Amino acid sequence: QVQLVESGGGFVQAGGSLRLSCAASAFGFYVMGWFRQAPGKEREFVAAISWSGGSTYYADSVKGRFTISRDNAKKTVYLQMNDLKVEDTAAYYCAADHRSGSIWYYQRVMDAWGQGTLVTVSS
Repeated sequence: QVQLVESGGGFVQAGGSLRLSCAASAFGFYVMGWFRQAPGKEREFVAAISWSGGSTYYADSVKGRFTISRDNAKKTVYLQMNDLKVEDTAAYYCAADHRSGSIWYYQRVMDAWGQGTLVTVSS
């Protein structure tokens, strides 16, 4: 099973930026992406990217502010987060799955999960 390790979380003021990284032990043909979970809330989809990088998927709440990308040679997926808002505060989890990115909007069972990295946005 692929192992995922996130990094890049931290503390930032509203309007600021952060870039999350997720290093995978193997990339294969996985769709890669990110979910987040705020305290007391359910885990929600954030963004996903196809193996080729040709298709990307975003939650409406982050569209236009977040950008997902991947470097297959480095087996790493990135989430560039700009114009951060207080409501973006959450633990962010990297995930990998062999199925189409379109199922990430509603599917919560993935092939692999990372341990999570915390993002805190202050007002």
